[in-house]
Amino acid sequence: MTLRVAVQMDPLETININGDSSFHLMLAAQARGHELWHYDVGSLAYDTMSGAGGRVTAWAAPVTVQRVAGDHFQRGDYRKIDLGAEIDVVLMRQDPPFDLGYITGTHILERLAGETLVVNDPVSVRNAPEKVMVLDFARFMPPTLVARRIEDVKAFQARNIAQGLGGDLVIKPLHGNGGKAVFRIPADGSNLGALIEMFHNAWVEPFMVQPFLPGVAKGDKRIVLVDGEVAGAINRKPGEGEFRSNLAVGGSAEPCDLTAREEEICAALGPVLKQQGLVFVGIDVIGGEWLTEINVTSPTGIVAIDRFNGSDTGGLIWDAIETRHAAMLRG
Repeated sequence: MTLRVAVQMDPLETININGDSSFHLMLAAQARGHELWHYDVGSLAYDTMSGAGGRVTAWAAPVTVQRVAGDHFQRGDYRKIDLGAEIDVVLMRQDPPFDLGYITGTHILERLAGETLVVNDPVSVRNAPEKVMVLDFARFMPPTLVARRIEDVKAFQARNIAQGLGGDLVIKPLHGNGGKAVFRIPADGSNLGALIEMFHNAWVEPFMVQPFLPGVAKGDKRIVLVDGEVAGAINRKPGEGEFRSNLAVGGSAEPCDLTAREEEICAALGPVLKQQGLVFVGIDVIGGEWLTEINVTSPTGIVAIDRFNGSDTGGLIWDAIETRHAAMLRG
């Protein structure tokens, strides 16, 4: 069956076609004969139709894509489309921040339930931001604090020292992404006060604090799960002079296998992700044992995974989407 697919993502003009997972998914969809549309989340609208039943619409354009630098897409004319009546699948792929605009988008897309398949499920995405859902699996995490008071951070640091975990900490925004605004705090806490002041001024949410894990020097593994099953992994290593391994901040990728601990983590997460309609998920594991994030908003990594492994993760994702869409039609 040919599917009509609308991709809610950032402007096509700005993407890096050599590493962008959304573009990778669009190429895979097009190869299967699916029809592609592109729109910005800012054009989402919900119209109650004077009580005749609400409709979700977007200002969208049909697109075709190709892996040619500088000429990677062709776009047709924009028009308002009904995402329920004219579209079979919506890919929710815009980058965070996970703010009220992002959350409102999930509320609007939720109203397509039973009519158009949204991937990942917008209700689950709203309820499971990367650094919050992971707290349900604390048994696999390093010691973690979510707080705003400097006194709580100091007590957390003292406890880590007492337990032999060292005094260096990592502090990061609860709803950040791509390794942005992730800071290391030395054991003497010399920059703690200033960083917490900055976090208070920049974000209304609590922040996350964890012990600095020396194992990050060996890499931060991104493991992709498709409908709850492991599809592949890459090990991301920090660049020179960095402790952050995110590819967006200069990290490099290399092929890898999973440790027994990582397989245990994936086995625990998989059924939960599948049940919640989280089809494409990327989890982060440091040192082969410490789960740090469950990425569900706009996960990445499949381009590098397929390049290293000769795999077709994009195809696996579309297999899962097509299966779920067929099941939705059957009711």
